[in-house]
Amino acid sequence: MRVETIERVAEALLYEGYLLYPYRASSVKNRQRWTFGVLYPEAWCGEKKNGDASAMQTQCLVRGAATRVEVRVRFLEIAPSEAAMRRDVVLPAASIDGIASGPLETPFAFGEVRGTVELRAESLASDLHRLTVRVRNTTPWSGGGRELVLTRALAAAHTIVTVTGGELVSLVEPPDELRAAASACENVGTWPALVGEPGTKDAILSSPIIVYDYPTIAPESPGDLFDATEIDEILSLRILTLTDEEKAAVRRGDARARALLDRTEALTKDELLKLHGTLRGGLRVGARVRIKPRARADVFDIVLEGKTATVESVEHDMEGRVHVAVAIDDDPGRDLGLDRQVGHRFFFGADEVEVLA
Repeated sequence: MRVETIERVAEALLYEGYLLYPYRASSVKNRQRWTFGVLYPEAWCGEKKNGDASAMQTQCLVRGAATRVEVRVRFLEIAPSEAAMRRDVVLPAASIDGIASGPLETPFAFGEVRGTVELRAESLASDLHRLTVRVRNTTPWSGGGRELVLTRALAAAHTIVTVTGGELVSLVEPPDELRAAASACENVGTWPALVGEPGTKDAILSSPIIVYDYPTIAPESPGDLFDATEIDEILSLRILTLTDEEKAAVRRGDARARALLDRTEALTKDELLKLHGTLRGGLRVGARVRIKPRARADVFDIVLEGKTATVESVEHDMEGRVHVAVAIDDDPGRDLGLDRQVGHRFFFGADEVEVLA
């Protein structure tokens, strides 16, 4: 397990939405932030009936008869000044059989915030368990508005599960024999994905922001920008166009905003250029790939799944997303003498094709 890899990804997700461009506390969207993974006091949710959640649940599959499990829950506690403090709740490592013998409940308290982490396991086979981690905000609540209740909330709450002596199962791409068990896992307000070095199966990060297995931080990224609705290159250029008055307002605010601004202003021309249109893994015109659709948005996502193809072009749209145009290797149009450049190309996202050696 590469702890530093897991920590970098977890930290990025923890602070996603912490500050939004233009990073001034006076901007409306920075007065109404904290939209990812917020768990409110149970009494607030019952009183308001507005869809706010007080609990989240992670379920995943654990393989191995002698597996030991360690769970860490992490969130931000929001102070009245709207600064935030990272909080970690670390449960003692326990055997999967011990967890299955009876639920383990761990209460925690930080400042005004109270909560519990409940750990349960259900045996599905001799060497397979379904692990459940449920996090609840049990903070007492006597009334008030959203600004106040946020200081009693668990913001950006997520869970990290690590195992020794066994392995965790991907819920994104489970093995065929475990597909039904994976589909039966019930995740509420969060989604688990394998994290760490590709191929390892000893850690899962369960986040309110959905990611695929083995997410990584782009090596070109100079640091957190907190605003994933934007592209690093575009957002960095926008930051550089802020007026002196706007920059002064940023520097009077949160320490992370000051660091972000200083870091962006210090970027060299070469560092800015590195943010533009990077492709990895041999994805280029002429490369052979296997189609692995993510969205399954139409019939072609189903029909073409698993087929091999050749990359005909790599395109960028106005938002900077990468699209790959491919020609399917066994396209019957070839036998009819049709030009594959005219109507027999299919477009997929860069993360929907696997480059073949």
